[in-house]
Amino acid sequence: MKIAHYIILSTIFLLTFGAREVKGQPSLAPAKEETKVKTGIHIGDRAPDIVLASPTGEKIPLSSLRGKVVLIDFWAAWCPPCRRDNPNLVRLYRQYKDKEFINGSGFSIYSVSLDRNMEDWTAAIEKDSLEWDTHVSDLKGRQSAPVEVFQFSSIPFNTIIDGDGIILAVGLRGSHLEAKLQELLK
Repeated sequence: MKIAHYIILSTIFLLTFGAREVKGQPSLAPAKEETKVKTGIHIGDRAPDIVLASPTGEKIPLSSLRGKVVLIDFWAAWCPPCRRDNPNLVRLYRQYKDKEFINGSGFSIYSVSLDRNMEDWTAAIEKDSLEWDTHVSDLKGRQSAPVEVFQFSSIPFNTIIDGDGIILAVGLRGSHLEAKLQELLK
């Protein structure tokens, strides 16, 4: 009877207070739940998903690029600094698109246009040789939903995410952007 009583009390104690790891012995406590990453716009957050239409009308979610390192690039055909930056983005895309990263296989650019005119937008894509497939816009200009979500006030603006959609850097251009990509390589 005493043994049964001891087992019951021990079980209640373990359930109430949890098991502690004894040196060299595995813990009997249940494994802690994996820490969930919050969705947000700061480094370390999971980037909010964006789902906008391509020039052909196809809805392309940002999340469709999971597994790759992605530069989310906010730009517009009417923005001179954006257009001046585009040759550098083309060069970086060509250089890194097939590279292996610490947390991503390949590099892509998810271009979010703040244009209001379809013809201006598509002409700029063509003229600047923006060869990646993920160009999106809702043609609402600065009233586009991602502007409010990502909370930026001027373009060009960008965010780098890893293969899990975690934000690694915000607002990098030129040599700083390239240095970050180099840092992320395997």
